[in-house]
Amino acid sequence: MYYTIEGRIRYSEIDHHGTVTLPGIINYFQDCSTFQSEDIGEGRAKLAKKKRAWILSYWQVIVDRYPKMGEKITVGTFSSGFQGLFGKRNFVMKDERGQQVACAHSLWVYLDVESGRPVRPDQEEIDAYGEEPPLEMPYEGRKIVLPKETKDLPVFPVRKYHIDTNEHVNNCQYVQMALEVLPEEIQVHKLRVDYKKSAVLGDRIFPKYAKEEDRVVVELCDEGGKAYAVVEFA
Repeated sequence: MYYTIEGRIRYSEIDHHGTVTLPGIINYFQDCSTFQSEDIGEGRAKLAKKKRAWILSYWQVIVDRYPKMGEKITVGTFSSGFQGLFGKRNFVMKDERGQQVACAHSLWVYLDVESGRPVRPDQEEIDAYGEEPPLEMPYEGRKIVLPKETKDLPVFPVRKYHIDTNEHVNNCQYVQMALEVLPEEIQVHKLRVDYKKSAVLGDRIFPKYAKEEDRVVVELCDEGGKAYAVVEFA
């Protein structure tokens, strides 16, 4: 089932270049999938009663162009398949002319929030979303190769505004964190994020940074050096 929402780039979503930010694009994607779940009867309230949640495990986002403030956009999403404990989902953002400006592939795990363990979704839930052929885009493997040498960056705490309704740091906030710790601004056209474990309020983030010829990698780690998320910009 292909699902779309209409939008317009707001002043609150742009940066000093006058274009929507990368987190802004990601938030449009997240909101689109959330609205779909609500509209087909598989939203937060139903999941809360079942003590279940869909947790993002992996992002791959490609940005062809960053729309400017005031541009009208259409954001679409659909399930591209279920396999065991996982669900795959694609996203597309198009401008007024119908030209694609960004797209994404994502991998989600269905979680029992009480045990913290993955479980299989019911067939009824799978049928509610349906399944469409995967989006034509260059897919990369989930595993992000870690750089051999990294630089430690200043430690910072998880703030209240980082937390979502699952009481964890929101998916997009890890990307925002990684962008903010970069020593210099970069123009991102490709993003991959491998989510390892959830950070919560009170945790401290220990960032590690590496700049290579064709990419920048930020590891957002706990005090012991284990990653909450690994973010790759290109």
